[in-house]
Amino acid sequence: MRIIVGSRASRLALIQADWVVEQLRQFCPESEIAIKKIKTKGDAILDSPLSKIGGKGLFVKEIEDALLNKEIDLAVHSMKDVPTDLPGGLTIGAVTERLEPRDVLISKDKCKLNELSPGSLIGTSSPRRKAQLLAYRGDLEVVDLRGNLNTRLKKLETTGLSAIVVAGAGLIRMGLRDRIAQTFPTEIMLPAPGQGALGIEIRDGDEEIRALVSNLNEPDSLAAIIAERAFLNALGGGCQVPIGALGKVEGKTLRLQGVVASLDGTRLLRSKVKGHKEEAEEIGKDLAKILINLGAGEILAHDGQY
Repeated sequence: MRIIVGSRASRLALIQADWVVEQLRQFCPESEIAIKKIKTKGDAILDSPLSKIGGKGLFVKEIEDALLNKEIDLAVHSMKDVPTDLPGGLTIGAVTERLEPRDVLISKDKCKLNELSPGSLIGTSSPRRKAQLLAYRGDLEVVDLRGNLNTRLKKLETTGLSAIVVAGAGLIRMGLRDRIAQTFPTEIMLPAPGQGALGIEIRDGDEEIRALVSNLNEPDSLAAIIAERAFLNALGGGCQVPIGALGKVEGKTLRLQGVVASLDGTRLLRSKVKGHKEEAEEIGKDLAKILINLGAGEILAHDGQY
């Protein structure tokens, strides 16, 4: 049996895809497993903010097309990049064990956020990160920063940036944990829904592949991410909306906290709920209702996202 795995071509994406391939080989050692590199729109257009070139699905659409066309048998994504509304005929077959879900600060002198001088330039391509940074420290200047992780790290060294904000999991997967100056407490910054976990997307009805990838499913990570994505979906948000969420399973209890912020960080709403982990989707919907009642709809409508 030959299995083709679809992946973005960045170094981090290939590290993630290689990890999935190594795990799968334990369950089907007789199969040949190869990786097909696929360039996405998000990888091709690097001179515009993500929110201006489409928002949803920028890093997955071409890979999903290849899956639907049977050019590949499964796709490996960072779950934070996967829109909540999947194309017909596709499904998430597994969510892997989550690494560090939070965002981290990388700075030139290992300065923490509170140690940066007023007016310091902080680079990020994420409206969610920008909004929460400005809500906490409105005296900083947050500028758009595109490119893969290696490119962003290089720009920190070669431009006037004082620091950049990235996902901790990606940095750890690339063996660069020592670059982290600070892991953001959730009180300052909540991550993107799904951040830190890999999702394996497959075709509906492909039971052989479904059975294979199910071996990589981690139930607690899956429950947390179902709740986070249900929260995002109920708010009508994509990956380029200032919405953050983090679920955590403790025993049979799932705790979920979420945030909705204006793009400039001047308005920020937070709340949290808990419930049985088997009711993850309802927990996410309940948290969205709470924040909508607090005024989240008005914030998102004002910023053209609702």
